[in-house]
Amino acid sequence: MLRKRLFSDTTAAVSSERSPTSRSSTADQTGDVLIRLRGVVKRYQAAAGSGAPPFTALHGIDLDVQRGEFVAVIGKSGAGKTTLINMITGVDHVSEGEVWVDGQPLHRMSENQLCQWRGRRLGIIYQSFYLMPSLTLLQNVMLPMDLCGLYRNGSSEKRAMELLDMVELAEHAHKLPNAISGGQQQRVAIARALANDPPIIVADEPTGRLDSNTAEAIFQIFTRLVDEGKTILMVTHDRSIASRVSRTVRIADGRIISSTDAEA
Repeated sequence: MLRKRLFSDTTAAVSSERSPTSRSSTADQTGDVLIRLRGVVKRYQAAAGSGAPPFTALHGIDLDVQRGEFVAVIGKSGAGKTTLINMITGVDHVSEGEVWVDGQPLHRMSENQLCQWRGRRLGIIYQSFYLMPSLTLLQNVMLPMDLCGLYRNGSSEKRAMELLDMVELAEHAHKLPNAISGGQQQRVAIARALANDPPIIVADEPTGRLDSNTAEAIFQIFTRLVDEGKTILMVTHDRSIASRVSRTVRIADGRIISSTDAEA
């Protein structure tokens, strides 16, 4: 069983270093809504000279995610799941509409502001891990802290070790990623996503390349994080996992077709 670890209290430090974008009265009135999308449209232009019309990947998406929710986004390949995630993380820009995350208007922010905001307020976990192959596991987890400068005087290494201990990999801290299994690499990716103690974790098919037992272990980590106050938005094809979260959002052809709370 995974050992429960309390995260370092960095909330005050992070909050004081938010991006310089000002809040509006609209965002201030959202209560416990942490993520809010209104009328989000995303169009991709066809290749120059092709004569093809723009492709619309998202059609007027409205979505609220409450603080502390564990939301699964499901749908077929090409439905718009990853595009939706890219709007919420600020990795891509909306064509129309508004994206508010943790009180910040991502649709109005510059690329530099978005980069700073992501580093401090968002943890992202991908299916392919994306660990730096030449860095040890410890160095991979320390990287976001060092880039954002939130931990100094050796405290980043201490915190990285605590996070690796949380995912039961402290004994492998000085190994390179290719020396551990895929499931262990995903645990390192989770520890790295938690490095700056973000309130939001976004995971894009985090168990897609894992066997069922390892996928269950990863899911248990996510459940523990939600219990400790994190908000998780996860894209998944795994119906057994999707049925165990607090809410399931189904997307098809760039539209949300259902949003179902977990049964009591």
